[in-house]
Order: sequence, then structure tokens, then C-alpha cells
Amino acid sequence: MFAPLQSNIGQDIINEYKIDPKKTDSILLYSIENGLSSKSTAALKVAKHLGFPRNLMSVFFIVPTFIRNWVYDYIAKNRYKWYGKKEACMIPTPELKSKFL
Repeated sequence: MFAPLQSNIGQDIINEYKIDPKKTDSILLYSIENGLSSKSTAALKVAKHLGFPRNLMSVFFIVPTFIRNWVYDYIAKNRYKWYGKKEACMIPTPELKSKFL
């Protein structure tokens, strides 16, 4: 499930892990069992559960975190240049809305 950082759950996680939301411009993945992950680690943990062939990206866990995060930051910095930017946010379907806390 997804939760915006501005939500009550998001604020609880920010407070528990002492995250500065002004300095956090990355994906955060939280689970009760594994705690908090961010950047490339969070993205790879999500990819691991997406099914074939995207789950194959979990092989990149063998790459040291500082290198994975450098690649993650490089892609994040250039994604709009490479893929463009939409003029408006999509309106979620009822099915997608059910995945948000």
C-alpha cells in the first residue's frame, strides 16, 4: 500500500525515523518486519515483488549501496529529460485508490 509523507501514517514514520522531508526526495519503503529502506534499496525490494522480468532487477543487490544510490540519483535527476513530464497528475481509478492508506 502507498501513503503520502503528508498523511498521518507518513508523519508517524517521519517522526519515528527522524526524517527531514525537505531533504528526502526519494522513495521510502517501510515494513514492520524490515523497518525503513530508501533509494535503490527500496526500489529493488519493490521490484523483487513485481514478477518476471522486473523481479530480475534484484540481482543488483550485489552492487554496493553507494554505487546503486549514485545510479538511482543519476536516473532521478534525468528522468524528465529522458521520459518527459506530464502536464497533470493522473486521477486514480477506484482500484488504485484502494491501495493508498
